[in-house]
Amino acid sequence: MAQKILVPIDDSSNALRVAEFIAGVFNPDNDITLLSILQDTAALCDMNSPELTPYFMSQQSTFCQLEDRKRQLIDEAMGRATDVLIAAGFNESRIVQKVQKKKNGVARDIVDEAQKGYQIIVMGRRGLSGVQEFLMGSVSQKVIHTVKDVSIVIVN
Repeated sequence: MAQKILVPIDDSSNALRVAEFIAGVFNPDNDITLLSILQDTAALCDMNSPELTPYFMSQQSTFCQLEDRKRQLIDEAMGRATDVLIAAGFNESRIVQKVQKKKNGVARDIVDEAQKGYQIIVMGRRGLSGVQEFLMGSVSQKVIHTVKDVSIVIVN
């Protein structure tokens, strides 16, 4: 029986490692959703407010170009992950690429998506130091502590 697997990814090398892990461990008959949560900073590109500092106004074009580049990097990462899965025998029609703007926080948005009928979340960990992780937490830690009724696999 096919399972629905949620794979949160970004443009890091960890994301490709997760795809390689899935390709080597999971049955190609499963349904895979590659999910990326984007910060909604692109909305700033359309702002024209007197409250914006003169510095931001002078750098707004550069900032907006960075946002476009980030989206391009995410698209490329999803393409690489999809290619790895297809090469391992996964059917392209069973791989969904989903990009959405952050609504409630990256971890919370992943958990919200996971509650839509997924059986497994497979995700990497960023590799924060112990101190950083203690002070800030990590997306994977937040997902682990928040998600209910969905199994989680963390790939190092």
